[in-house]
Amino acid sequence: MEYGGNAMTIKLILNQKGRDVWSVAPDASVYSAIEIMAEKGVGALVVTDGNQLVGIISERDYARKVILRGKASKDTLVSDVMTRDVITATDSVTIDEAMSLMTDRRIRHLPVVEDGAVTGVVSVGDLVKFKLKDQENLIEHLENYITR
Repeated sequence: MEYGGNAMTIKLILNQKGRDVWSVAPDASVYSAIEIMAEKGVGALVVTDGNQLVGIISERDYARKVILRGKASKDTLVSDVMTRDVITATDSVTIDEAMSLMTDRRIRHLPVVEDGAVTGVVSVGDLVKFKLKDQENLIEHLENYITR
């Protein structure tokens, strides 16, 4: 499923935070996926088969589908626990639309896809951080306007 829009967009966030995309193969162990997440300081990885997006795996998937079910992370494949029906967006989606989409669908990570390729990933934290910074800038602008 893809979602689109305009105004203050995801593109602004990706231009600021960078477009690094950390991925893992579906036949990798969940343990190796968790290692990559820890190394990169991220809460989710896109799952790719070649250049094709086939899923997403998050710390939440690990907790709910591996730990709580008593599975061993070294013996469990990413493909066994990943989310296959990945919600994606283009970088033209507005920040408000992305926040609504992520809230409605109860997801924390949103891969950004352009021309069939994953060009970035935004998290709820990225969106909140951007909105807070934007509000701080607006307040500063209004304070400067009022005191002139």
